Amino acid sequence: VIQRTPDEATLQALLREVDSALDRVGAGTYGLCDACHEAIERDRLLADPLIRYCLDHLTTHERAALQRDLDLASELQRCLLPPKDLKVGAWETNYHYAPLGAVSGDYCDLYPAKEQLYFMLGDVSGKGVAASMRMTQLHALFRSLIGMSLPLAEIVEHINGFLCESGLSGQYATLVCGRAQAGGEVELFNAGHLPVIAVVQGKASLLESTGFPVGMFREASFVPVRVQLGGDDLLFLFTDGVSEAESGNGEYGVERIVNLLCEKTPCCAGEAVSACLEDLRAFVGSQPGMDDVTLLALRHAG
Repeated sequence: VIQRTPDEATLQALLREVDSALDRVGAGTYGLCDACHEAIERDRLLADPLIRYCLDHLTTHERAALQRDLDLASELQRCLLPPKDLKVGAWETNYHYAPLGAVSGDYCDLYPAKEQLYFMLGDVSGKGVAASMRMTQLHALFRSLIGMSLPLAEIVEHINGFLCESGLSGQYATLVCGRAQAGGEVELFNAGHLPVIAVVQGKASLLESTGFPVGMFREASFVPVRVQLGGDDLLFLFTDGVSEAESGNGEYGVERIVNLLCEKTPCCAGEAVSACLEDLRAFVGSQPGMDDVTLLALRHAG
């Protein structure tokens, strides 16, 4: 293998860019666009600390290159999603994953392991490429740790430790992860996320968060919740792009989802997701979305 090293001219050009960035730090103008003097997008600055122009002032060539990168990132993220309508033993699943932009900071995954089904849903703080990169890390970490047959509590602790040690300041993730067993028993950890809705024998209960988001405190503890599901019982998970969606009548809200699931009594996981999406679209009408939207339903066939 022939390794190519940068030539002297390339290195000198890079050093000049670094010197220029340091000068801007000293002058208090670092992170501001050279053309309009407005703040450069934070995600882009994190990805390349030497950039000098905001999106509005990129050249045609730079815009095309950026669009190619975003398209590739979007495609890679879609490839990480689990199969739709996955069935494992008595468990059936369905989900809806809709990024607001090209990429998403929402995390959704399903992982069959023997007679068990692991499920994960979360929301990384921030937006754009930086959040989507964190989401990709979560995906890889969970799948690696599950493959090591670790208890779910240890997996959550490892994830939290990794995010605390390797994350940017202020970047964390709310997270629900669970292990659904063949007999209908579910072990579930909710780390700072919205409540999980459990519909058991037609009655809904909220499985609230029992800990801080992962990546916030290194010594945080995470407490499991256990719930037993029978035939046709349902777990329903969602991100705040659903519950905080707005119309002229205020926020969509968790209570509306609870009432919908109890009234509709969906006969399958896919019907639960479809019913919520239909109701959400009717609620927001023409109001533009403000966040990524992710829904995940697990139904125990009994």
